[in-house]
Amino acid sequence: MIQMQGFGRRYIKAFLKGFFVAVPVTVTFLDRVACIARVEGTSMQPSLNPVEQQVSDIVLLNHWTIQNYKVERGDIVSLVSPRNPEQKIVKRVIALEGDIINLKQCRSDSTN
Repeated sequence: MIQMQGFGRRYIKAFLKGFFVAVPVTVTFLDRVACIARVEGTSMQPSLNPVEQQVSDIVLLNHWTIQNYKVERGDIVSLVSPRNPEQKIVKRVIALEGDIINLKQCRSDSTN
């Protein structure tokens, strides 16, 4: 019986040590390096969610490369929705600062 108590204490102590190391490392990784997100909806078709079903795509959001805000045309970015701050949206970058966009051409291209 005494041996079982010693084993239980060692197990709990090892678990707590691992827990108090793993949680901060995991939180830092998810905040600074990358995290996993689910993409729902049709706005990113055919790149994401190519089939019109209720299935959503799972993506890896890379925080590491965006630290210096170096975004290029064609990149897919995730951001907070300006209409609903509690929602994140995923969009493709089509223009950068200083670019001129012809809305008539964009609308006709999206209907074809």
